[in-house]
Amino acid sequence: MTDQKKAKKKAIKDSQLIVRIAGSERDRFVSLCDTLDTSAAREIRRFIRGFLKEHEDHPDGQ
Repeated sequence: MTDQKKAKKKAIKDSQLIVRIAGSERDRFVSLCDTLDTSAAREIRRFIRGFLKEHEDHPDGQ
């Protein structure tokens, strides 16, 4: 494991985000994540990081 990956793994996760979606969508998402050998939380975090990077030049992107 690289030093960068170790640093990311040690990152403090101290906040939660509650998202309301249809139960059927949640079930399909979690099932697909299982099939792809990943977790729902990991994929949500990946989406958020990508979204932030994509919009980092936006004035409200802080």
